[in-house]
Amino acid sequence: MTPAALAPGALADRPRGGERAPLTAAIDDTAWRTLVIFSAYRVVLALGLAGAYAFLNAFFQLGTLQPGLAVATLVAYAVAAVLLVVPALLREPRLSLQVTAAVFIDVLAIGVLMHTSGGIRSGIGVSLLISLAAAGLITRGRLVFFHAAVAAIAILVEQAFQMWRFDAPASDFLQSGLTSFALFATAGLGWTLANYARTSETIARQRTIDLANMSQINELVIRDMQDGFLVVDPEGTIRQSNPRAAQLLGPLPAGRRPLLAEYSPEIAKLMAEWRRGPEVTYAPFRTPRSSTELAVHFVPIGGGETPPTVVFVADVGRLRAHAQQMKLVALGRLTASIAHEIRNPLSSINHAAELLAESERAQAGDDRLVTIIRDNVHRLDRIVQEILYLNRRDRAEAEDIDPRGFLEPFVADFCANERAPAEAIALDLRTTQRMRFDRQHLHQVLWNLLRNAWRHGSKGPGSVRVSLVPEAPGMLALEVADDGPGIPAEHQVHLFEPFFTTEAQGTGLGLYIARELCEGNGARIEYREGGPGGRFRITLRGT
Repeated sequence: MTPAALAPGALADRPRGGERAPLTAAIDDTAWRTLVIFSAYRVVLALGLAGAYAFLNAFFQLGTLQPGLAVATLVAYAVAAVLLVVPALLREPRLSLQVTAAVFIDVLAIGVLMHTSGGIRSGIGVSLLISLAAAGLITRGRLVFFHAAVAAIAILVEQAFQMWRFDAPASDFLQSGLTSFALFATAGLGWTLANYARTSETIARQRTIDLANMSQINELVIRDMQDGFLVVDPEGTIRQSNPRAAQLLGPLPAGRRPLLAEYSPEIAKLMAEWRRGPEVTYAPFRTPRSSTELAVHFVPIGGGETPPTVVFVADVGRLRAHAQQMKLVALGRLTASIAHEIRNPLSSINHAAELLAESERAQAGDDRLVTIIRDNVHRLDRIVQEILYLNRRDRAEAEDIDPRGFLEPFVADFCANERAPAEAIALDLRTTQRMRFDRQHLHQVLWNLLRNAWRHGSKGPGSVRVSLVPEAPGMLALEVADDGPGIPAEHQVHLFEPFFTTEAQGTGLGLYIARELCEGNGARIEYREGGPGGRFRITLRGT
């Protein structure tokens, strides 16, 4: 599974009170579609009544009192029913107006047919119940009670006219009253069901929006999580994964779901061991596809003898680097404060040694002791200075540095201070791009690299080489190489660790500080194998 990226505004908003949100539009759409169905029902009802009058009137007794008026009413009702479908499809004019007009037409047509068929005894008035129920579901408001009142009045007026004109028995009023009561009951039931349906629909759509948002959030979290994960079914088939798993273990085969044993035999073996003894849930391993050390964590999901399993894959190197970084931050703050406290006593000791050397009371052998004091004070002062550089990473003020204008005076200054012949350092500049770096930081990094190269090189002409070449668009490679024996493989992994040194007089902070300063300037320093001697490369921005 590759989760889709979450675009800005992808999360759906729940409607606020008083706003005509997409949810309200969806409810209105349902009402309009219901009105179309109601209009189609009216067409069927009108045609059904016409068919019953034409073919089955011996049984239904429609229009027996006034056949001509009944025929005209049926024809007019059928035409009106067909015409009412058109505005329902066009959704113009507004919904409540169309429903009210349709109910009035139903009441008028059914009322006239009742009049021509002998009044309430004909049973035609019962068909108004369906019209009122549909009106209540569509309008979803108290307007349905007005529709019920109009229908009830029409039935009662028709019954009164039957008693006055045709001497209908007074007992028919009971049936008319019950029918009117049924009309109001149907209207009330339709109104209640409509409100319940509307509330349920609102809640359902809100839940749908919440679930969609939660699904998108889950996809975003899964996509950007630092650990990879695989979902493996009981048969060992990989059902799901995230992009981080592909970065750590390699891409999955396209177009099919591979077996875990086929995709990563190392994890499949560890999973088999875990299933035999589930108390072992965290196991480190290495895969041929990745040079980093990885660790897996198995979590069963569901039940059964062999449940599906979620396999979390973590980059142990990243975790260790993060833990080490946190420790070094705390250590840097502590050592910086200690260094400030040490500096003043060192100055006092050095000053006292100088006074002792100048004293007229100095005895034989005191010069040697003074020299030892000065050498150790100088060494401790250099350690303090390098420790203080640990806190300068975040103070980088990058500028565009002309390579020739910086490197040529720098090499000359280095040769003068370190007593190295000028021809011992070869400078090779193959680009005119400027280096984007903090000037003081670059001076500190290069001085450390050149001093190491000079110490381990043959000290002959060109034994140390400084080159600057373009690496990629907008990037430069600054290399410092020597012709010495190089760095043993077992030492290379510890080169940039603090306090690691092979020199008796070294502090082990030079390369670590160089790496910190490079990272603070958006650059990268690394040791490069190949060729005689040691070779350090700084990849930095060029302008």
